[in-house]
Amino acid sequence: MAEITAATVKELRERSGAGMMDCKKALSETAGDMEAAIDWLRSKGLAAAAKKSSRTAAEGLVGVAVAGTKGAAVEVNSETDFVAKNDQFQGFVKTVTGIALEKAIEDVETLKNAAYPGGGTVGDALTANVATIGENQTLRRAKVLEVSQGAVVPYVHNQTVPGLGKIGVLVALESDAGVDVLEPLGKQLAMHIAAAFPQALHADHLDQELIERERGVAREKAAESGKPENIIEKMVEGAVQKFKKEAALLSQLFVMDNKTPIEEVVAKAGKDAGTKIVLKDYVRFQLGEGIEKETSDFAAEVAAAAGVKA
Repeated sequence: MAEITAATVKELRERSGAGMMDCKKALSETAGDMEAAIDWLRSKGLAAAAKKSSRTAAEGLVGVAVAGTKGAAVEVNSETDFVAKNDQFQGFVKTVTGIALEKAIEDVETLKNAAYPGGGTVGDALTANVATIGENQTLRRAKVLEVSQGAVVPYVHNQTVPGLGKIGVLVALESDAGVDVLEPLGKQLAMHIAAAFPQALHADHLDQELIERERGVAREKAAESGKPENIIEKMVEGAVQKFKKEAALLSQLFVMDNKTPIEEVVAKAGKDAGTKIVLKDYVRFQLGEGIEKETSDFAAEVAAAAGVKA
């Protein structure tokens, strides 16, 4: 009988997608024979029935697409970055982004129920991907921007293939200026957004909970100064106003020169073009932002839970 170690359990788990204890049992039942263990899991329906949906999906791709004065951004997550290089996965993200754009769908459930080329729905295609690629995948979010006149300009940072990458940005510019003016401006603004990570377009649009959290942090810092309460209040209010200015896109300093507010950059571009340009909205999707990734010592996990040698 071949020795059953944490390494062999790990290998079987990765190859079959089955649970750790099922892999340990399969190896025990087959005297440690890897191929026989895989067949044993398949015969029990365990390889195909792995609970992939319980595994954290924080990798994947962000897709962006534009058509005329409309643009869409979609995030689809996977468990590993390796899947993001898979042609099937990339094709799925591109297709879903195109569907969101064409039908102007932002609600994830509505998007999952949309028709998918070749038959079935987007949700059906996602389920098929999970089964064939072997990793949990989730359609996380979608956003559509549109202007009545002007342009929606896309930008992808850390691009994997055209239109797909780690950070996807859309910039909606409303104006009667030509694309020769709007596209270069939009590209620069999108690059700024990718780098500066604004929290809202206007300071008035910032999430109140976020502001209150910043206020709490500022109050703790100010209290350490030992100054009178009335001075502390002024220090806190000053810190909050500074945060609002730095967090809102229109008041952020342009990363290209670090001195001109974005609002002024847009106004100057319009003046130079002899017209008015309005930065109406933007989207910034960064892959996996806000998803808590699990970290663990896999060998220790196997040894502790399965009772085998590490």
